[in-house]
Amino acid sequence: MVNYPGGVKKNLPKKETSYAKRGMMFEDMINKSCEFYRDTKRAVLHKKPTPITIVKVDYPERAHAKVTEAYFKTPSTTDYNGIYKGRYLDFEAKNTNNASSLPLHNFHEHQIEHMRACHEQGAVAFVLVAFSKFNRYFYLPFEGLAAFWDAAAKDEGRKSIPLSYFEASCPEIELDLYGRLKFLDIVDKEVKNG
Repeated sequence: MVNYPGGVKKNLPKKETSYAKRGMMFEDMINKSCEFYRDTKRAVLHKKPTPITIVKVDYPERAHAKVTEAYFKTPSTTDYNGIYKGRYLDFEAKNTNNASSLPLHNFHEHQIEHMRACHEQGAVAFVLVAFSKFNRYFYLPFEGLAAFWDAAAKDEGRKSIPLSYFEASCPEIELDLYGRLKFLDIVDKEVKNG
């Protein structure tokens, strides 16, 4: 209910929360952050294209071609990669609508193995995690993800990473005034300490 001048009262329609849009917003934030880092020559970070094969295209008009059927050529690895201060960065972005944890089923085994291989070669591998319901963002180092993943694979652990773990063990990512994620500040600390 909104009270307007003159005593007029109106019920405004409620907006539905779209968690899919929140996931896209998170990706947009990361993309803008990477673009800013490239523009300021701080790092060279890019989103990896997803390899797909187009099967069917609808051509209502030549200028408005629409892909109607496609499939993934090969499993993709991680979402982003690049270089920062001479170190290779390889990272994934995960958004969860769950208020209490990040489910491990959000990851694919080939992604974990790719990050593990990069980590073993000296890369900085990590996950940027968004808890959409709270607009909170965390930096999850690969070592933390691997511990939960490996325990779950042996049926010795949880099937998710609790929010309490993130709050206790993972740096929370700050936003700048323009809504960009300041995750390279955390990478600096990780590299310095590791």
